[in-house]
Amino acid sequence: MTAVPADATGATGATGATDRGVGEVLAACRREGRAALVGYLSVGYPDVATSIRAMETMCAAGVDVVEVGMPYSDPLMDGPVIQRAAAEALANGVGVDHVFAATEAVRAAGVPPLVMSYWNLVLRRGVPTYAADLAAAGGAGLITPDLVPDEAQEWIAASDEHGLDRVFLVAPSSTPERISRVTEATRGFVYAASTMGVTGARATVGGTAEDLVRRTREHTSTPVCVGLGVSTGEQAAQIASFADGVIVGSALVSCLMDVEVEQGLERLDALTRELAAGVRAGVRAGVSASGAEADR
Repeated sequence: MTAVPADATGATGATGATDRGVGEVLAACRREGRAALVGYLSVGYPDVATSIRAMETMCAAGVDVVEVGMPYSDPLMDGPVIQRAAAEALANGVGVDHVFAATEAVRAAGVPPLVMSYWNLVLRRGVPTYAADLAAAGGAGLITPDLVPDEAQEWIAASDEHGLDRVFLVAPSSTPERISRVTEATRGFVYAASTMGVTGARATVGGTAEDLVRRTREHTSTPVCVGLGVSTGEQAAQIASFADGVIVGSALVSCLMDVEVEQGLERLDALTRELAAGVRAGVRAGVSASGAEADR
């Protein structure tokens, strides 16, 4: 396994961030000539305290952005690993306030936290209240997998008021018109789903990912991060060669499953370091050795 450079990790995160936003962190990664590593974990799995320790472990091991996952009872986009984690978290009574506590912990570790939540959970709290509480917790923004920009007027207004990023998704099936609307509304990064269907680690990364990134970049200069399917450092390097960020979820959550807590955290640390080395190994198209990026 390739080691992550010693100065690439630590209590202030992989890029030395303290209170920076997602866009600033991705820009710093670009200057380093590499893609960012975005890691997802579910709050409350296997319990709230351990899930927060796990997120802090990822921060120390080289993740650049943390997706703080809000468990949901009907996660249509998520695969079996995240569904199982969400079900157990909900059975433990996890709610939005626990998510904000995890958000505070990630921010304290020096890494920008992006909450990932299905939209109904935001509506339950009230969009203005949710946005204010997320900002107060140090959240960088929100990923909304089941919300499209056409129906996001209230969220766009609230996120503008509180300076929060809003991450919308594009997929291989997205039309140019849909991609245009998504990129116009997005702030932080565009989430490019590299395969059709639900999340989950795969033996190979979908071959449509690079084309989707190319098509998305025709509409925006906002960073494009690729998710759904990455589980190894080799796959991370593959995605990092053409995307601005590599998103990993199910593979990281799996580290905590069916093992004792300390063993799970050790597995999580090892995989995060492998993935962090992978995004550094991927030679990005259009980026010189100095980190300067050519015109796309």
